[in-house]
Amino acid sequence: MQYAVWYALIASVIALIAAGIYVYLIMKVKVTDEKMNAISLAIREGAQAYLWRQTKTIAVFTVIVFLLLGFTLQWLLAVGFLVGAVLSLAAGYIGMTVCSRTNVRTAFLAREGMNPALTIAFRGGLVTGLGIVGLALFGVSGFYLALQFMGVAMKNIPTILIGLGFGASLISLFARVGGGIFTKAADVGADLVGKVEQGLPEDDERNPAVIADNVGDNVGDVMGMGADLFETYAVTLIAAIVLAAAIFKGNLAQVGIEYPLVLGAVAIVASILGSFFVRLSAGSKNIMGALYKGLIATSVFSIIAFYFVTQAMIGDMKIFYATLVGIALTILMNVITEYYTSTKYKPVQDIAAASETGAGTNVIIGIAYGLRSTFLPIMAIVGAIILAFWLGEHSSLHSGVFGIAVAAVAMLSTTGMVIAMDAYGPITDNAGGIAEMSAQSESVREITDALDAVGNTTKAVTKGYAIGSAALAALVLFQAYSEEFTKLGHKLMLKIDDPLVLVGLFIGALLPALFSSYCMQAVGRAAHKVVEEVRRQFREIPGIMERKTKPEYGTCVDIVTKAALYEMIAPGLLAVLAPLAVGFILGAEALAGLLAGVIVSGLVIAISMCTGGGAWDNAKKYIEQGNFGGKGSNAHKAAIVGDTVGDPYKDTAGPAINALIKVINTISLIIAPLIAALLMK
Repeated sequence: MQYAVWYALIASVIALIAAGIYVYLIMKVKVTDEKMNAISLAIREGAQAYLWRQTKTIAVFTVIVFLLLGFTLQWLLAVGFLVGAVLSLAAGYIGMTVCSRTNVRTAFLAREGMNPALTIAFRGGLVTGLGIVGLALFGVSGFYLALQFMGVAMKNIPTILIGLGFGASLISLFARVGGGIFTKAADVGADLVGKVEQGLPEDDERNPAVIADNVGDNVGDVMGMGADLFETYAVTLIAAIVLAAAIFKGNLAQVGIEYPLVLGAVAIVASILGSFFVRLSAGSKNIMGALYKGLIATSVFSIIAFYFVTQAMIGDMKIFYATLVGIALTILMNVITEYYTSTKYKPVQDIAAASETGAGTNVIIGIAYGLRSTFLPIMAIVGAIILAFWLGEHSSLHSGVFGIAVAAVAMLSTTGMVIAMDAYGPITDNAGGIAEMSAQSESVREITDALDAVGNTTKAVTKGYAIGSAALAALVLFQAYSEEFTKLGHKLMLKIDDPLVLVGLFIGALLPALFSSYCMQAVGRAAHKVVEEVRRQFREIPGIMERKTKPEYGTCVDIVTKAALYEMIAPGLLAVLAPLAVGFILGAEALAGLLAGVIVSGLVIAISMCTGGGAWDNAKKYIEQGNFGGKGSNAHKAAIVGDTVGDPYKDTAGPAINALIKVINTISLIIAPLIAALLMK
């Protein structure tokens, strides 16, 4: 399999070509409704303006880190960091650009029925999915090959690849936090004044924050999500490569390094094939079922391909079974998250019922279900870790941790399809807003509302998937950190009764909570400004409620843009400085404790926030479907308050914890040689 890496590079190009074809098919749809086009243009221009300002802000940090890495460590590592950062930004930009053009086409095709609207919305999501996995695999395999051509020793290549993962993780952190603050500050401001105080429906053009809210769907749920899952894909591949290089020798190391890349290559083809299975049966309205058909087909095609790849490269069925563990964990995370966030099941319905007695009981029950929703996913992840470790340990490779790495990479096999399902959510959300603001018929709104309700669930499901894969990847990165010190001549002694290890554990467990606090406060402060501005406009601009005067949409967009760019700095610095401070002041063992603490604590907090927030959102949607008094009832107003609490949970703090975990782990790997050098003195 001497050309194995080339297969990965070719597959990544195929993914990008397929994404390009879907862009062409999307753009072929011409929207003839001028009001729809005008609204879509306002959303797109707001998103692009924010993205440009965010990119300039992030560029400053990127250049500083690039120079620090180059001067203190090595320039190839710094170049890898730059490649990861640029590709991560590109992944988010591609997704946002396409999705912000697909939204209006989805609303327009809803006039023709459910199937055309679903098809175009899913295609928009698929462009994002294929673009992200294509760029991630292209970046890792392409940089790997470039280093080989430059004559870099094979033993040094995995270490340099860590730089690429760090670049992707850092950009993901800023994109997730900044985009999350933007979208939720706008959403909260729009809901609290427009819905609760003024009694306006969702996406009413009289709401001054409505355009900012729709822009937020793109910069948070598409741009932020794109950068997030790009780094999840890239870092998981790199973690497996680094681990294989550390624990295997000779030809086995080469196979262990290239095997994950080939799994990624065949999974891309599986995703493209699986996409053809996403369609509604005649007369069916089961949108989630249609999307799941694509996910199941992708999983089946991946399993078949994994069997032949494993036979050809490793020849051990236990490693193949480890890939099945990863696939099974993906399905379990999807099913569990859907149970806790879909309007069809008891948790969401209980939260909706609690709204009848006010916002207080809605919030109490929502928090309770958010906390409870951690049990099954954690048990699934624990089971996957134990089983994958056993399979790896009893395989011909005799490495339990590599079995876990294989399971983590196998989870990526459905990434293209999962991202497509996720990006589908903000597309349909925007489509509903465009349909509402352009005064489309009730039948069109029924279709966009149905698509949007499913989109809320798919966004929540994707976050569960990202958290699960992050847990496995972080565990592999943790092991790679330990192996790095062994390679450098200092075996880590991680004893729970060692005060330094214990201190590291406490600090690590604290970080996700402190990080989440910064994110939540940022949303609260920015939302406060939006609320004041929206109230001012209703108070001082006559004729808004009578539709005689248009609100000043741009003012709200500007408020949340400035707030997001300013507020994302503190959480970003926390993620970068914490491992540096602990590593250089308290030492390698304390930093190992920090890594363990941040992985465990971060996993629990992220699941609780993402799932609980999704449940609050759909509890509101469940009431809006006519249950417990429907729109405008006291239960509806209480549910809006609950959703307002859940918004920064599920779209700002919760998903950003994934990036926090990866940034801390990759920085720790990068500084390991410097810490080891200090220990040797």
